[in-house]
Amino acid sequence: MMKPAGHTLIASLTPVHSVILKNHGRLFSHLIYGKLTKSRKLHCYHRKCQFHKDSVMVATRYPPPWFSVAPMMDYTDNHFRTLARLISKHAWLYTEMIAAETIVYQTGNLDRFLAFGPEQHPIVLQIGGSDLENIAKATELANAYGYDEINFNCGCPSPKVAGKGCFGVRLMLDPKFVANAMSVISANTNVPVSVKCRIGVDDHDSYNELCDFVYKVSSQSPTKHFIIHSRKALLNGISPKENRSIPPLKYEYYYALVRDFPDLRFTINGGINTIDEVIAARNEGAHGVMIGRAAYNNPWNLLGHVDSAMYGSPPSTITRRQVLENYQVYGDSVLGLYGPKPNVRDVIKPLLGFFHSEPGNGLWKRKVDAAFLNCKTIKSLFEETLVAIPDSVLDSPITAAPISFSDIFADAKNILPPPYTVQEKELLYA
Repeated sequence: MMKPAGHTLIASLTPVHSVILKNHGRLFSHLIYGKLTKSRKLHCYHRKCQFHKDSVMVATRYPPPWFSVAPMMDYTDNHFRTLARLISKHAWLYTEMIAAETIVYQTGNLDRFLAFGPEQHPIVLQIGGSDLENIAKATELANAYGYDEINFNCGCPSPKVAGKGCFGVRLMLDPKFVANAMSVISANTNVPVSVKCRIGVDDHDSYNELCDFVYKVSSQSPTKHFIIHSRKALLNGISPKENRSIPPLKYEYYYALVRDFPDLRFTINGGINTIDEVIAARNEGAHGVMIGRAAYNNPWNLLGHVDSAMYGSPPSTITRRQVLENYQVYGDSVLGLYGPKPNVRDVIKPLLGFFHSEPGNGLWKRKVDAAFLNCKTIKSLFEETLVAIPDSVLDSPITAAPISFSDIFADAKNILPPPYTVQEKELLYA
């Protein structure tokens, strides 16, 4: 049976604003915020879903999310996740952000957006949106695929998302809506839920404002896990790429959240590029670490050390050649699965950083680019291009992680902002 929305949300609504009915043993909630008008009545739907057995009791089945690969549009698709899982058995993988509307209006084509191989567990679905009804329906539709967690995007600064779409990082300015959305998501799934956000938006970038967001969302919904990108977002004048580098990193905000909200879990994200920096973040008290493009651009040398460094597994003996043999079987099996897509170029894209800094890398990439013109299978492309890579590179297991004594988080705890104190008015409206 689906679990009901968090009691804190229900308690925050007046009797006039909340109608709770029992319909065949299921909770049917009418959530209303703002003025009481029919056009603003927001429904939380429930339907019977067939859950995969793999989606039950996630916390007892998988190691905790000490390390995760960030959701990245046009990058963390099925192909990359398949490659990542061949290298690391324990890293938590995230989908690209999928708009709730995409799921709702593509019901006849859901496999293209939501299907994944069973080996990808543990895997998190990230959804985005600003319409509670669609968010509820999207969550329900996703249940059949057996994701291990549902994450809500409150961090994307793209103009298409935070601008025209009015969701992503812009939702940090409306924590009441985010709390409602998280309650709706939680009410329509049996797996954990989480929020990924920035530390602020434009001029709303004080530590207290960040704490207000976390406090309101966590106290008015079942949300207990926040992934914190340790930069604020600037919505006017810079691109999404610039939003990953221009706003300064403020790790002190992250560690202050760990201090001030001991009952919540926080994963740190932003500016972390090596396995030793992952370890340093953990040593300073991070609950979990998320890496984005560094894991995509150099998967072998970063993901290859996750299981041993973060989960205590023995060093892996797998070689690049073995990974490629398995990936080739996968790649050829999915070519043209949805008409013209995916094509050879789509499937090969996640491999472009596979030989990062190795002998033959540049020549291999040039050969791959030429092979796209005539190769119709992944097998034929490998046969034509891998001659550029020395056998010593293809057949060597993952080497020991480089040792570095730099600690980019060491100063963060020396400049922590003052402890957050919940304001009286916040307690009143919580």
